[in-house]
Amino acid sequence: MDNATLQRCQQLIGYHFENTDLLVQALTHASVAPTRIESNERQEFLGDAVLALVVCHELYDKHPDLLEGEMTGVKSAVVSRQTCAEVVETTDIGDLLVMDKGVPTPGGLPQSVSAAVFEAIIGAIYLDGGLQPARQFILKHIGPHIEEALASAHQRNYKSLLQQHAQRQWQTTPEYNYLDEKGPDHDKCFEVAVSLNGRPFSSAWGKSKKEAEQEAARKALSELGLLAEDE
Repeated sequence: MDNATLQRCQQLIGYHFENTDLLVQALTHASVAPTRIESNERQEFLGDAVLALVVCHELYDKHPDLLEGEMTGVKSAVVSRQTCAEVVETTDIGDLLVMDKGVPTPGGLPQSVSAAVFEAIIGAIYLDGGLQPARQFILKHIGPHIEEALASAHQRNYKSLLQQHAQRQWQTTPEYNYLDEKGPDHDKCFEVAVSLNGRPFSSAWGKSKKEAEQEAARKALSELGLLAEDE
């Protein structure tokens, strides 16, 4: 691998290697390595563990309100093969992978190969500079995915949060009332309002009944002062 390629890769990942042999190995697919030991597979193994550690620590440190099961769900989404492959595809790092030309790559690298490159580079950075630069690299690329997964998990849990509050406060459950619907059959919207312990809350619209219920629950939580208005 020539110096120009190494420099380009270091620019793409935002990290300068003291030992560029580690980077060369991270970009070496098993199909071209003299032995599998000399491919990026061992670095992939290590990088997978470092990725999980950094994501778990970030969730534990920055989100003290999350339960163990909630953190597990976010972590599973964020360290998935799909997410790792997306990072490689959007940064062009995969273009620098050295692999046998006989390996079929219709439409680009297979998802498993792309994900492996990302994890191998994490492993290489960790071996070269330690946990801090590896953490910086991970959060730069995975941070937005963490926030997206948190937002998605939070959205799914509005009904659950409202029900937990209702059971704690009044030993009852929320009631969801369908008020209206509009639009053609293939593109309907639904209006739902929730009432709790005899108190009605603002209605909400959604593209499905489930989405409308979630939004109605969110509004109820906000009106109860349990949720910031912008959440």
